[in-house]
Amino acid sequence: MSQQFDELAALYEKMAEWPFRKYCEIPSTIETLGDLSGLSILDFGCGSGFYTRLLKKHGAKEVVGYDISSGMISYARRREEKEQHGISYLDNKDSIPGNHFDIVLSVYTLPYAKNLAGLMELCGDMVRPIIPGGRLVTLPLHPNYALQTSYYRPYGFDLISSTTTPRTDETPLKLHLCKPPYDDFVTAYYWSSEALTSALEQSGVKNIEWQNFQVTDEGNEAHKSSFWEAYQTCPHSIILSGHKGV
Repeated sequence: MSQQFDELAALYEKMAEWPFRKYCEIPSTIETLGDLSGLSILDFGCGSGFYTRLLKKHGAKEVVGYDISSGMISYARRREEKEQHGISYLDNKDSIPGNHFDIVLSVYTLPYAKNLAGLMELCGDMVRPIIPGGRLVTLPLHPNYALQTSYYRPYGFDLISSTTTPRTDETPLKLHLCKPPYDDFVTAYYWSSEALTSALEQSGVKNIEWQNFQVTDEGNEAHKSSFWEAYQTCPHSIILSGHKGV
């Protein structure tokens, strides 16, 4: 899984400025996290470190980023060496302490579990570092994402399935990052709401909630309502949160 991300760090940084992320996903995620003052947070699957740095900016006391992609972690570490936010980056999950973090944030990580065993392992790895009663906030592929290939193209990407049953667990699909000048593909996998909920519950997560993204006032000012209508009707992702059982 890591190899397909090793060359995408710079692109992932630029994607933070894409309208659906800048005015919708990112502010909705930060709002869901709430007041971070004094908290210890793990960014699981941190990629280039965009959210990791944002967590520190919003007042978290301790922030650790983890990713298996050597290219992503190298980029994040170079940024940290230059900017000195006080963030630690790990590339070995065995180095992550258990029962340590108030919150684990994991953005677009669950779609890269290839099979049920992989999904269970990934959920366990995400939950293990959380203190009892702490929170998990994660962004999976929306179980009811739009099946029309070009549906999300106005927002910079396509979701392409090569099967006749795209909403079947473990079904592979291609994420095509096609906002000019980009033309990059990443392989992901579909998981139903039942599969996601079951895997998280079996990993110890309770009180699971699903929350849609909301467009900010700035987003509505920057783009007409017609631009946002399709995405709000059928978003490609959703915020999934819950608490680790005591």
